[in-house]
Amino acid sequence: MNLSLNDWLKNGWLIEHKTSPQEIEDLFRIVDRDLKDCEAALAAAGYRTSRESHHYRVIQSLVFTIGSDARLVRQFDQFRKKRNISVYEMAGLVSEAEAEEMKELAGELMELVRVWLKNNYPQLLPD
Repeated sequence: MNLSLNDWLKNGWLIEHKTSPQEIEDLFRIVDRDLKDCEAALAAAGYRTSRESHHYRVIQSLVFTIGSDARLVRQFDQFRKKRNISVYEMAGLVSEAEAEEMKELAGELMELVRVWLKNNYPQLLPD
């Protein structure tokens, strides 16, 4: 079954949201610090996640926002799961190589989100 962001809204997984260039700029600052590009794309599309399964939904929303391929979503979701285990259950589970791979993946995502914003919501990009 193919769901849309509107379907997610109806399910209560998203909340409608008005954004501004300042918010997008602030979110990109967060992206630079915490590598959370997905949220910038979701905000630009006019949504934010509800509290339930926040990180999962943000990652999965890339399919609907920037048209991400399954590979990128799958890789981010694998890192999300590993992060949860390492934070809550087992310190040291993420290797340096994996951390570097995540950093490169985040850089790729950041560039995809910037291009998507430029093509779809240029008014939200800072000058």
